[in-house]
Amino acid sequence: MKRGKRYLENAKQVEKNKLYDLEEAISVLKKTANAKFDETIEAHLKLGVDGRHADQQVRGAVVLPHGTGKTVKVLVFAKGDKIDQALAAGADYAGGDELVPKIQNEGWLDFDVVIATPDMMGVVGRLGRVLGPKGLMPNPKAGTVTMDVVKAIEEVKAGKIEYRLDKANIIHVPVGKASFSESDIADNYRALMYAVVKARPSAAKGQYLKSVTISSTMGPGLKLNPIRFTEG
Repeated sequence: MKRGKRYLENAKQVEKNKLYDLEEAISVLKKTANAKFDETIEAHLKLGVDGRHADQQVRGAVVLPHGTGKTVKVLVFAKGDKIDQALAAGADYAGGDELVPKIQNEGWLDFDVVIATPDMMGVVGRLGRVLGPKGLMPNPKAGTVTMDVVKAIEEVKAGKIEYRLDKANIIHVPVGKASFSESDIADNYRALMYAVVKARPSAAKGQYLKSVTISSTMGPGLKLNPIRFTEG
């Protein structure tokens, strides 16, 4: 893969085989996140589990104390009064069965998070093939299947993110923007790490945190020392 001149210049500031402390890594990241837009700071956690086994799945959600820096659009599937409650709480869209053809047939996906009341999961299930691959299916573990739609919306708008394993047993999540202060990025990162360590499956054997890398959207990755988070 051919890299641009700016990336190569930034990569010179990163020591390839070094395990950085969090504060130093964030300091370097902020210097290298110099694109013309506010780059997202992302964490990539490789775990010592096998996600193909149900008892080794790692999935959940955490509210980042300083949010993600992104405006999140929320769609709520509900009935009756719950629709009004959702809209009053700040949902961008709320409704029921009438939303299915719009998503299924028209390809409407102008939202980032889907919340559903349990009695609507039969309806939402029909959209599994569309929402599933995009990571948009509501899930009880992530707090997005609930009767308390107001609380769910407030948490999402406040910076709640969902984390889950990909096929390579890696979790990829945003922990802020390059414009955030170093301490705010560090707070968000720690909140994520503690949540993931707490979610360690009992079936996981050996080293749980195999590697931890943080990077900006356009910049090189920096490897962090995961040792301090290996003890729950």
